[in-house]
Amino acid sequence: MARVDWLRLGLLSLLWGGSFFFVEIALAGLPPLAIVWLRVVMGALGLAGVIRVSGQGLPRGRAVWAALAGMGVLNNAIPFTLFALAQGQISGGLAAILNATTPLFTLVALHLFTTDDRITPARLFGLVAGLAGVAVMMWGRGLDGTLWAKIACLGAACSYGVAGVWARRFKRLGVGPMQVAFGQCASAAVVVLPVMLAFAVPFPLPEAKVWAAMAGLGLLSTVLAYVLFFGILASAGAMRLSLVTFLIPVSATGLGIAFLGQMPEPRHLAGFALIALGLVAVGRKPRAASRGNWR
Repeated sequence: MARVDWLRLGLLSLLWGGSFFFVEIALAGLPPLAIVWLRVVMGALGLAGVIRVSGQGLPRGRAVWAALAGMGVLNNAIPFTLFALAQGQISGGLAAILNATTPLFTLVALHLFTTDDRITPARLFGLVAGLAGVAVMMWGRGLDGTLWAKIACLGAACSYGVAGVWARRFKRLGVGPMQVAFGQCASAAVVVLPVMLAFAVPFPLPEAKVWAAMAGLGLLSTVLAYVLFFGILASAGAMRLSLVTFLIPVSATGLGIAFLGQMPEPRHLAGFALIALGLVAVGRKPRAASRGNWR
């Protein structure tokens, strides 16, 4: 992988790891649903600008927007909300570690809902190792009051995993990656708005640092992150891009230590080591497999 791609991969991990950091700051002045809605609105507006500058057209067609609505719920509305709720009880670093289980949930979803991606013995080992890592983090000191928050993070990762399967339909529909990114943010904004108005309004006017965190979350961790993601995917491929899964928890934990004084517990690091082992096993290609896109 070229040096510029390594730099972009590191920046992407910092942006996505930074999303947990930005949410933590924003929670000091905004309810979780408001954070989610503002993030997807800023994301949709920013991505619409990217599409316009690049000369692409916005998504069109009832079938396309129906698929985008499903993607917005699975890949934005549900996981963003669950993580924002969970981070009221646990650190962003721990939330990011639990988020690293997403490829494991993707594997299960592919096995259940498709016919061309099955669970092999190596992948089964990866799933068991990943589940063991989750167990170490969740029950290392008994069932404490943060259990529901950890379960919420796993629910968010599961939603991301199902979204990975849902996204397969966009190639058949002829929808480009940036159009999907815009469409899912726009759809999520429509879905979250009535829920936010019902349960999160009114709220006090936040301080400037909260608005700065929201700008970082919407424009950096969403718009710029998607641009980097698809750029790396095109130049380096999905297999190398998957390394970001390991780097996001490192970035989120490092930001928490540097700016919020959040030190990870040894059991959290041990759990992440097991999850990382599981991801390596899940991501390995069978020896007899022909070359193709890594999933």
